[in-house]
Formats: sequence, structure tokens, C-alpha cells
Amino acid sequence: MNCSRRIALHYFIALPALLALFACNVRYSTAANWPAWRGGTDGSGIVSERNLPLQWSVTNNIRWRINLPGPGNSTPIVWGNRVFVAQAIETENRRTLMCFHRADGRLLWQNGVVYDRQENSHKSNPFCSASPVTDGERVIVSFGSAGVACYNIDGQQLWHRDLGKLDHIWGNASSPILHGDLCIHYHGPSKGSFLTALDKRTGKTVWKFDEPTWNGQGRTDGFAGQTNGVIGTWSTPIVIHTGDRDELIMTFPMEVRSFDPMTGRELWKCGGLNPLHYDSAIFAEGIVVAMGGYKGNSLAVRAGGQADVTNTHRIWHQVVAKGGIGTGVIKDGYVYFAPGPVICMELKTGQTVWEKRLDRAKGGTWSSMILAGDHIYLPMQSGDIAIIKASPTFEQIAINSLKESSNSSIAVSDGELFFRTKQTLWCISTAKPDTTANAGGL
Repeated sequence: MNCSRRIALHYFIALPALLALFACNVRYSTAANWPAWRGGTDGSGIVSERNLPLQWSVTNNIRWRINLPGPGNSTPIVWGNRVFVAQAIETENRRTLMCFHRADGRLLWQNGVVYDRQENSHKSNPFCSASPVTDGERVIVSFGSAGVACYNIDGQQLWHRDLGKLDHIWGNASSPILHGDLCIHYHGPSKGSFLTALDKRTGKTVWKFDEPTWNGQGRTDGFAGQTNGVIGTWSTPIVIHTGDRDELIMTFPMEVRSFDPMTGRELWKCGGLNPLHYDSAIFAEGIVVAMGGYKGNSLAVRAGGQADVTNTHRIWHQVVAKGGIGTGVIKDGYVYFAPGPVICMELKTGQTVWEKRLDRAKGGTWSSMILAGDHIYLPMQSGDIAIIKASPTFEQIAINSLKESSNSSIAVSDGELFFRTKQTLWCISTAKPDTTANAGGL
């Protein structure tokens, strides 16, 4: 038999197996991943899916619910058939990453580090509030003072970095993001906070930016002294693309800064924020929006500048405004956010279009919005999740309750909502269970 015939015969025999493998891979790849907090590196909170549930309760449209070993605020992430959640187990001084099977919620593995030294935090902000991030091969998670750890998809530790102790009365919550081969992370708030990029394969430092310190001079927040000296940011950085370059955007106390994400070189900065900042910046139509917390300052600045752009690129600035803790969304020239009531304002002017209290929603919110089509999903601290229309005309579509408090946000994958309440992980779905979910899988 000549060489070409042998190759053809080998291909013919192997073809069914190859097709079966291809079909399996296609089935898994069609499920949209949610690999980071807010869905991805740009932190937009925007979902491409349109078939998300609109109605549920503790007994209706729940695929599964899993009790967690302790309280927490971490938002889950999803990759393929795996759901990842950061979790502190304080009785054992452990900070862990938990991996669940998305089909039924069973625990696949759990790994972490022991940290028995004291670390400050607020009683409403348990340790391990940051969300993990994954590229499908490795999962990276911040454990606060216990460092940043990386695991492969099956739970084996690949590396661990001790970045130093964090010491802030309200704890920490900033989540790592991935950009190319870099894991970018804000290690703070604390004395000596910094923004850094680590090689995602080894954990080695690629670049580091030390956060500026503030002595109270030149403050522009309009209410000096009303924060009792507390300063800090709990923001997660984002990467945007503008013009011919990528920009890494981080909101620090008092200002927004932009960097080259690959080198850490500062591109521009814009002043006008206040000392306390909780939410992450959002970006659309060339404009970065940042909002301070606790009646803090809000601003919008056009990206793409150089050096100090406060007087050249800042397009609006609000002193003692209505920013909150959760991050909002932008759609069609309007910004939506929820410092208490839900507010819609014009992106380019900062003018309020409407401000509404939600009907039947209990409590305030620390959670961030997601946007699917023209539907905004907003979790409340009571465990209620409101659905409103992203429109210059206010419309509340639904309110659904899981009857357990939460400071977490929603992860979305393949028509399903993954939501963490105080001690429970939920999968909300209107689809019938996939009985073939384990075929060729875990």
C-alpha cells in the first residue's frame, strides 16, 4: 500500500472519533463563559445573551442551590462546565477557591492557603470578597493579605505570591483581571497600596505602580473631614481600547489614572474624585465615567489624552453627587446606576433623566448591574433582584427574591444566572437540565 493510500485509510478510520470529539467541543464552547468579575477585562457588565430568566423564586426556576461553608461577597465566575467562587473559612484560618460543576452544583475541588494572622475588615465585608479570573487553563484569585494564588483548571496550585499585608478598617475587594499574559491587580486599600501586573504563568512581577498618598491638600471633594479621615479605593481596574491603543483605567482616591497595560507607563490622569471610591470605572463612546461613594464626586473624562487632562478632557464634574457602591452600566448614551434609587443620566452631560425608587424591592444595594439587551439586572442587599428597562423612560419589569441577603453580583452563562447570597450559591435557569452534561466532560 502506498503512502497516500495509508494516510487516506487512517483518516477514514479516525474520522468518526474526530467528529465526535469536535461535536463535544462545539457543545461546550457554545456555552458563553463569564471569566471575570463583570464578565471580562473591560468590566462593562454587558451580556450578549438575550434569553435570561425574568421570573424566579426560591422554589421556581432554580436549577440548583448549594450551601457554602461561610459568609462571603465574592461574585462567581464561569468557564465551560465549571463555576468558581472565592471563599474564606474563618474557623480554619483558610482562604480558598471552590470549583463546582455547573450542571448540578456538586463540588469538584477546593484549594487555598492558610492565613492565621490578623487582618482588618468590615463585618459586612468577609475575607475573599474579590472574584477570581480565568483564561480556561488557570484560575487566579486574590486572598487579600494572604496573597494572590494561581491554580490550574483541576485545582493544582501553580504559584502563589505574597504581596504584603493589607490593613484597612473596611477590608478589600478589588478583583484581578487578565490582559494577554498579564494578571493585573490592585493590592489595596492600605498603606503602601499599589497596582501591579504579574506574569500569569509564573506570578513574577512585570511592573508596579505605587499609589499616590494624600495629605488632605488640594482636595476637591467638597466635604473635607466628613469621612473621618478614611481614604481608599475598592475599584477593580478595567482595560479599554481607544484610538490605536489599549488603556488600563484605575480609579484611585481623588483621581482617575490611565496606564499602558503592558508596561505600566502612565498615560494620563484626571482629578476630581473624592477620598472614598468603591465602584469601577465604566467606558463607552470614548468616555470614562467614575463615581465616588458616600455622596462623593462623579466625573466623566474623554480617554486618549496625555499627562494631566483635568482641564482639557474632563467633560463634566459633580461635587457631592449620588454615586454609590455598585458599578453601573452604559447603553445608547445613557448611564444607569443605583446609589439607593436607580438613576438614569446622560453620558455626555451628566444630567439626570430620571431617578426612581424600585417597587417592592427591599433594602439598598452594594451589587453591580448587568445589562442584557435592554434589561438591567440589579441585586439588592435583601436578596431581591430587580429587572428594569434600560431606557430614558423608566420601566420596572420584575422583582424576584431569594430571601437571603447578598452583596454579590450576577454571573451569566448560556442563559443561566449564577448568584451568591450570604451563604448559598444559586443557579437560576428556565431551561430543562442537560442530561448529557457529563458526556466527555468531568
